[in-house]
Amino acid sequence: MQQAKSGDKVNVHYHGRLTDGATFDSSEGREPLSFTLGAGQVIKGFDDAIMNMAPGEKKTINIPVEEAYGHRNDDMMMDYPRSEFPAEMQPVVGMEIQMGDNSGNIFPVVIVEVNEETVLLDANHPLAGKDLIFDLELVSIG
Repeated sequence: MQQAKSGDKVNVHYHGRLTDGATFDSSEGREPLSFTLGAGQVIKGFDDAIMNMAPGEKKTINIPVEEAYGHRNDDMMMDYPRSEFPAEMQPVVGMEIQMGDNSGNIFPVVIVEVNEETVLLDANHPLAGKDLIFDLELVSIG
């Protein structure tokens, strides 16, 4: 029976949840996730789990924070002058906005605190610092 190996294009159904049971993502009702195994297109723990699976095989895996989105990084928290926000935009805690860097890269940030002078932004991945659990099914290879 064929087993998934590095370089294979794979199609995977998944259900991702946190250790408290809360679902953060699922392919249910959608096409399976397609990616090239070993190409760094998904987090390391997910990639490693699919390796050597056979089509139709199912399993549940626990991915520690180090093999998921890493630990939260305080350097990814930044104070941004409130005066730099567009006049029509009212910053609110929990709001996700898009920011750009000097190289033209766009990335999401979440507003975590609003003061008179500054807005505290968190550019950490929303799943940073969390262990993840995935129910996986390798649908097909190729």
